[in-house]
Amino acid sequence: MMANAADMPKAPECIAPTNPGGGWDFTCRSVGKLLSALSYVDGNVQTVNMPGAGGGVAFAHVVSKRNTDNGVFVAASTATTTRLAQGQFPGVNADMVKWVGTLGADYGVIAVAKDSPYKNLGDLLNALKADPNSVKFGGGSANGGWDHLKVLMTAKSGGVDKLRDIKYLAFNGGGEAITQVIGGHIGAFTGDVSEVLGFLQSGDLRVLAVLSDERLPAPYDQIPTAKEQGVDTTAPNWRGFYIPGGASDDTYNWWVTSLDKLYDSPAWKDVMTENGLLPFHKSGAEFNEFVHKQIQDIAEISKEVGLLK
Repeated sequence: MMANAADMPKAPECIAPTNPGGGWDFTCRSVGKLLSALSYVDGNVQTVNMPGAGGGVAFAHVVSKRNTDNGVFVAASTATTTRLAQGQFPGVNADMVKWVGTLGADYGVIAVAKDSPYKNLGDLLNALKADPNSVKFGGGSANGGWDHLKVLMTAKSGGVDKLRDIKYLAFNGGGEAITQVIGGHIGAFTGDVSEVLGFLQSGDLRVLAVLSDERLPAPYDQIPTAKEQGVDTTAPNWRGFYIPGGASDDTYNWWVTSLDKLYDSPAWKDVMTENGLLPFHKSGAEFNEFVHKQIQDIAEISKEVGLLK
């Protein structure tokens, strides 16, 4: 179906819940630019940076001040669902906005140094089953953040019981954590596949698993999935959007249709390739369901390890 031009928001504004230069800022600017360039919207799309509380300031602003505004859309990612799941946006929840769709993802990986004794995911999980303290993991998110949760979800699916005892160290970004792994100071890295490419190509890291449904396209195609190793964990760090909960159904449908078309466009495929985004597209009702399921899964594991009461 074609998006109805009458429902098109006039010069929509994209809120990036971060400072210029972050992931959400990139999502707003790259999508906004193409919406204009491909004439999906009249005029330019303005990006408004609204950092604070890991996306909480923007979320609360949209819910309380812009609830019926048809002219605004907001960049989101798995960090958004993680914080909603952990109750870090006080007084608001996922049902207060409308979830539009995703335009790609960066997938979780678990990696070790090239000379690590762990040759595959099974080896690592067996070590954790024998002693959950035996492997120190490092990643670029805070304790309880997405990088930490990926390890816990994988360990849980892999039959490790004492999840609370798994050691996780938070670094300022994935690069620092990788340096510590390669230097032999910690046992394993948890992060996104885009962070490991150079180290995979140089042979410094052995990537034990990528947390995707199926193998990724080249140059990542040699990395086995956790699923093919018998561990049913997927962890996409998706990039996408929500709009205010009180926006009209016509506006919502326009966004869903437009993002579907944008995702399929050669211009967006180029943006994905240049920025290391991998295929992952859900929109409309399917995306809404996915968001709620992801929030539920994250809340469950967060409770299990004592991050949530």
